Amino acid sequence: MKQITSVQNPYIKSLVQLQEKAKTRKQTGTFLIEGQREIMLAQKGGYELETILFLPELISENEIKQLTRQKVELIEISKEVYQKLAYRDTTEGILAIAKTKSLQLSDLKLSDNPLILVAEATEKPGNIGALLRTADAANLDAVIIANPKSDMYNPNVVRSSVGCLFTRQIAIGSTEEVIAYLKEKNIAIYCATLQDSTFYHTQDYSTPSALVVGTEATGLTEAWRNASTKNIIIPMQGEIDSMNVSVAAAILIFEAKRQRGF
Repeated sequence: MKQITSVQNPYIKSLVQLQEKAKTRKQTGTFLIEGQREIMLAQKGGYELETILFLPELISENEIKQLTRQKVELIEISKEVYQKLAYRDTTEGILAIAKTKSLQLSDLKLSDNPLILVAEATEKPGNIGALLRTADAANLDAVIIANPKSDMYNPNVVRSSVGCLFTRQIAIGSTEEVIAYLKEKNIAIYCATLQDSTFYHTQDYSTPSALVVGTEATGLTEAWRNASTKNIIIPMQGEIDSMNVSVAAAILIFEAKRQRGF
């Protein structure tokens, strides 16, 4: 079995680039996954693993073979190398290099009565991760990111989603492409926005629906407001007029799920 003990190893340096640069992830079509649960969920979600790097003090070769459903290259690494690559403080001694997916709208396979979350121009990886966790909790058909500002395979997205990046169908596209897709599929569009809106709980989400949220700073673009079936708002009783995007999305999603009998 191959062993790497130096952080100066060219291969390890290339993995550091993979962690840090979206351009490298795009060029190679690969990204890093850290943690046993995340690796299991990635495999369940149909992601192909290329290589597993592990720290033998924390996880054995036999444990890895039980964890992986695919034939992958195993590389034993030193503690120094692991600490160079690992993002989490509490760790399990295992990382995987996996192949990315295309994330095209045309790849989505929807149910007869889909419920979809759309997030426009979400920048913070932590917010994207939180949205994916909520989408998983509600068992949504899909999450669509319109005009993405952050790479979906950013290690902070993978980490903050606790593996939910792999449990839901995800697609990306421009706002125009996403609107056209939803209209083609006859999916009602409910946009969370202050302008020309009605209280969210007065609407019927029991038929094919997309719940659309924007950024906390600027909200949704005019294209969404013009394309919406109905603009909706969450009543606010304090001094501010917005809340964290993942919190707002969760309120809307679980109202829709309540109407659908969960």
